[in-house]
Amino acid sequence: MKRKNFEFPTAYTVLFLILILVTVLTHVIPAGKYERLSYQESTNEFVIEKYGNENINLEATQENLDKLNINIDVNKFVDGTIKKPMAIPNTYVKLEGKTQGLEELIAAPISGVVDSIDIIIFVLVLGGIVGIVNKTGTFNIAMKAISQKTKGKEFMLVIITFLFFAAGGTIFGFWEETIPFYSILIPLFLINNFDPMVPMATLFLGAAIGCMFSTVNPFSTIIASNAAGISFNEGLKFRFAALIVFSIISLIYIYRYIKKVKENPENSIVADEQEEIKERFLKDYNEEHNIKFNWRKKLILFLFVLQFLIMIWGVSSLGWWFQEIAAMFFGVAIIIMLLSGLSEKEAVNGFISGASEVVGVTLIIGLARAINIIMENGMISDTLLFYSSNIVAEMGKGLFSIVMLLIFAFLGIFIPSTSGLAVLSMPILAPLADTVGLSRAVVVDAFTWGQGIILFITPTGLIFVVLQIAGIPYNKWLKFVMPLFVIIAVLVIITLYIMSVFFR
Repeated sequence: MKRKNFEFPTAYTVLFLILILVTVLTHVIPAGKYERLSYQESTNEFVIEKYGNENINLEATQENLDKLNINIDVNKFVDGTIKKPMAIPNTYVKLEGKTQGLEELIAAPISGVVDSIDIIIFVLVLGGIVGIVNKTGTFNIAMKAISQKTKGKEFMLVIITFLFFAAGGTIFGFWEETIPFYSILIPLFLINNFDPMVPMATLFLGAAIGCMFSTVNPFSTIIASNAAGISFNEGLKFRFAALIVFSIISLIYIYRYIKKVKENPENSIVADEQEEIKERFLKDYNEEHNIKFNWRKKLILFLFVLQFLIMIWGVSSLGWWFQEIAAMFFGVAIIIMLLSGLSEKEAVNGFISGASEVVGVTLIIGLARAINIIMENGMISDTLLFYSSNIVAEMGKGLFSIVMLLIFAFLGIFIPSTSGLAVLSMPILAPLADTVGLSRAVVVDAFTWGQGIILFITPTGLIFVVLQIAGIPYNKWLKFVMPLFVIIAVLVIITLYIMSVFFR
């Protein structure tokens, strides 16, 4: 009897298995909690949240922060720089009866969808607007024009795209906001005869490198520096240099893959999925069909591009999140429907068809959030942080910085939010640098680099969402990215060790 070839499980199965594992961990890892400090603007007071007890209100003064061993300027709370509740050092307590069972396991994905409804609606609206624009034939014309201009200099498309996403990542944490660009840019790369792995790697690695080597990202370096009680300007020039170096390394890695596949198409890691991916993204593309680029399509294309510029401005300047972005996209979708020249039925069906293609993506978002819900309800996140802080106590400088990097990478698997991990961990871990004679900037670097490198592969982050959009299996992504992951991890460890021992 012929043995069946092993097929790597789908993203849904992998995430559900991780959900089961985390549920089991709540029976192994003790529940525990740090007290939390938050600022109440209306009364100009600090509120200390004590689990199981009444909250304590304190006057928002520097003196009270110092008493709590929180070495942060009080103005960072008052001006809104630090918004999320912050863990208070030396307040960890073990708790009883927080284990999660079968009932919680089954309910968590539903709660995950509910908790993620803002980003899910955003993804559905985005799919809908792409469906309408596709229906008008506007993408067909635009991609044909761009492919003609990039002919003979295709790698420039890779460089420009990578640098755009890296800049967005390092400046304002361009991460979940990259989701819409996969559906738009993957077809353009495919028309330019790139292997499907190339656009996936260019977009994802660009944003990941930018976020990892964050310079002025308010959701990573700035909030981590503030939570550590230092200025984000400490080490800023070095982080910028590291961003350039590791961007070049990543681009060279992508180029070598492109060259290898061009020499022999069988070297493509996604050779088995290639036809299906091309059919999916290029089903509406016809190179021979001449569609007139009339004023309607010019205006539709302009509005489609404009909405992303508005999104970037809104996120970076106005504090927008997915609810505001989705509302803006929905408004643009209605305008495009009216401009399209399509009948009411064609326009609505185009929107519904586009939205239906990303339903699988929304389910992955809900499942990923379910993992965080089980951890939060099981109260094991703080316990992991408590154990981690004990591990690095009284280490030598070099070893301290490396272990700190590994701790942040580990914690990043369970707490993928950079700002959430920063306000939880920094008040606890940053002061430990003082005990070994290191600058707290080393802990900030270890945080951004450790939490950043794990983004490349962690199933609890963005990777499964965008892989679902691209149609690339997780095991194929791992096969592609692991050599680069190892290269960057080794170089970062060496760099951090040298900085700690010889410069800080």
